[in-house]
Amino acid sequence: MTTVRIPVSGMTCAGCQGTVQRALQTAPGVLDASVNLMTSTATVAYDPSRSAPATLVEAIRATGYGAELPVPGRTAFEEQEAQDQALAGELRELRWKTGASLAAAAVAMVASAPLMVAMGHAAGGAMATADPLMGWVTGAITPPLRAVLPWLYAVPATALSYGLLLLTTVMMAWAGRHFYSRAWTAFRHHSADMNTLIAVGTGAAWAYSVVATVAPGLFTSRGVAADVYYEAVLAIIALILLGNFLEARARRRTSEALRRLVSLQPATARVVRGDAEVEVPVEQIHAGDVVAVRPGERVPVDGDVVAGSSAVDESMVTGESMPVAKVAGDRVIGGTINRTGSFRLRATTLGADSMLARIVQMMREAQGSRAPIQRLADRISAVFVPVVLSLSVVTFVAWYLAAPAGGAPAARAVAAAVAVLIIACPCAMGLAVPTAVMVATGKGAELGLLIKGGEALERAGALNVIVLDKTGTVTEGRPTVTDIHTRTWETGSGGGNTMPASLLSSGGESTEARVLALAAGLERSSEHPLAEAIVNAAAARGLAVGRADQFQSVTGQGAFGTVSGRAVSLGNGALMAAYAVDVGPLRDAADAIAAAGRTPVYVAIDGALAGVLAVADPIRPTSREAVARLRGLGLEVVLLTGDHEQTAQAIAREAGISRVVAGVLPDGKVAEVKRLQAGGQVVGMVGDGINDAPALAQADVGMAMGSGRGLGEQGTGGTDIAREAADVTLMRGDLRGVAQAVALSRRTMRTMRQNLFWAFLYNVIGIPVAAGVLYPVFGILLSPILASAAMAMSSVSVVSNSLRLRTFRAA
Repeated sequence: MTTVRIPVSGMTCAGCQGTVQRALQTAPGVLDASVNLMTSTATVAYDPSRSAPATLVEAIRATGYGAELPVPGRTAFEEQEAQDQALAGELRELRWKTGASLAAAAVAMVASAPLMVAMGHAAGGAMATADPLMGWVTGAITPPLRAVLPWLYAVPATALSYGLLLLTTVMMAWAGRHFYSRAWTAFRHHSADMNTLIAVGTGAAWAYSVVATVAPGLFTSRGVAADVYYEAVLAIIALILLGNFLEARARRRTSEALRRLVSLQPATARVVRGDAEVEVPVEQIHAGDVVAVRPGERVPVDGDVVAGSSAVDESMVTGESMPVAKVAGDRVIGGTINRTGSFRLRATTLGADSMLARIVQMMREAQGSRAPIQRLADRISAVFVPVVLSLSVVTFVAWYLAAPAGGAPAARAVAAAVAVLIIACPCAMGLAVPTAVMVATGKGAELGLLIKGGEALERAGALNVIVLDKTGTVTEGRPTVTDIHTRTWETGSGGGNTMPASLLSSGGESTEARVLALAAGLERSSEHPLAEAIVNAAAARGLAVGRADQFQSVTGQGAFGTVSGRAVSLGNGALMAAYAVDVGPLRDAADAIAAAGRTPVYVAIDGALAGVLAVADPIRPTSREAVARLRGLGLEVVLLTGDHEQTAQAIAREAGISRVVAGVLPDGKVAEVKRLQAGGQVVGMVGDGINDAPALAQADVGMAMGSGRGLGEQGTGGTDIAREAADVTLMRGDLRGVAQAVALSRRTMRTMRQNLFWAFLYNVIGIPVAAGVLYPVFGILLSPILASAAMAMSSVSVVSNSLRLRTFRAA
């Protein structure tokens, strides 16, 4: 099976989307097809032995919509730029057609006033026009218009009718051409969409008007005025085009977050060639090239610093405003801003593999996905047009048969039938869900949340249990020395109770610092995670650390060696016992450390106990606040870890979590998630490592912590695998993002339901009013012109409501 994404142009509503999707799903070799109106793309899974991208493109073009073959090797940046250019071109074309149509409709309105007077439909005339809007307009503008343009009322009615016929026909053939060509294509494929409604409605009004213009006697001989509807046809086309233009402009706003991401990548970079720096397009940089970056510039590509130092603003990834210090060996990310200093980097991941490109691609895929709630709108849209066509026919027949004597039954029947066709356009339903998904995923990216699609976005709002991994999720994921306890020495000389000379204060240096420096000197030769924590703690204090001689490690116990001429032993109680070191003076401190869920590490100097270090994986500074927010949203929080019960309970207490499941392996994590789901819970799982990936995939919504430990790196393992298994990536490595994701999902679902409610309500109310159910009692009959305006505004209101998600602020 092969999957391809094909750009599609010309779609304006759910009906258009459905037409293209049905054509693809019935094409030979297609296994699955999903067409997205908002991103103007078709994602097709097909059997390459039975089909090909060129065949799929032709299947789309056969429906009357445009399609192009995807460009091989095009990056997510280039795809987004191409889509932006296509949308910009669509906006320009719609702007011209809308402006011309509105002008033509205004001219037709003015010209129709004297024509209606000539036909005997002036206010107070013998017979009112079948179009109530035009009747009101005629009565209102006739006196001032006659005063300003008296010559217009001297033009023969026949000349005005033929002039309007020519103007209307030209505008239908140019500005409205795509409505009719796509309606015909849909008819040939035995389907119907929005274009069908528009084409049938305006076509019927135009045909009726042509007959009234060419053979008015057919009407007047029967006592019926030869009404024409050219101004209504032009106004309908103009207002629908205006609605399409406003929708397209709003869709452009929904993809603003993507455009901002794309704009972060510089166009050029300075590559070091020998002793010179050569400016080249960023696309020409190859892996291994050395690139120079100056202060104030954006980092052009992902890479590792090889020379120089600086402070880099990584807020686009981490959300933190404070610049991050970078020296040789550190990783930098393309698109971040170099604040101070100059440095050179060696390019590593490029093009589609770069971190920024991967973020853009994930967002494009998310915005192109379909939320489950959209299926309701799709099902209704699939049967909507045939139902509306039937209602329009019923309306015509009812009006024709029930019209009062001398009431122009054919004219009134045409007006009512056309109004039904126009007001029932399913644009609003088609836009209700995808606009909300696009805006929400864009807003999520601003908050540091990469949401993989509409389905994940919808499910997140239904969560009632959040399961948190401990290491790297609630905690920092790296051991740190949290406390140092030194022994209280007795006064005297010699023996195990006397402070060794190596610990005597020197230059104001404390005993605590000396113990840590000697311990770090020993551990510099070790690769154990606890050793790294001790060495880092000494470096953070700026201590001078020596190098160990005769270093030896004892598996499961610790290590010993000689540092600065002193015998240093470091490890657990078993190692101390093996070397006859009495740990009694610090046993209480060690027990307290262990009770707090931390690891006690004894340090002996020259055979005497000198201190005990507390090493722990500290909780993230925001974890407790994040847990409180999750509880505030009504979610139960569970800590799930493979660590010991005592350590897990200590971390849980510190984070404010009451329920703990400890000592479980990866399969145990999956089993716990399944157990919760079997109890009727909707479970979200948050993790960051390989061992979390199965549980992330099993959960209803999996969320991966995208901390700096692998977010933009290739081949780093755990975090990358967890991210691939997850539905949401927390780019900033901040657990508060989980609460933000849930809150954003709930707000988005509320917006979707509002959109669908108003779209459905609009049609439930609008169609009967257009059909004339209020006319017998209240004398209200909806004009086709007003119907087209209402239809356009309904779509704009749905898009505008979705755009309110851009103001989302999580508590």
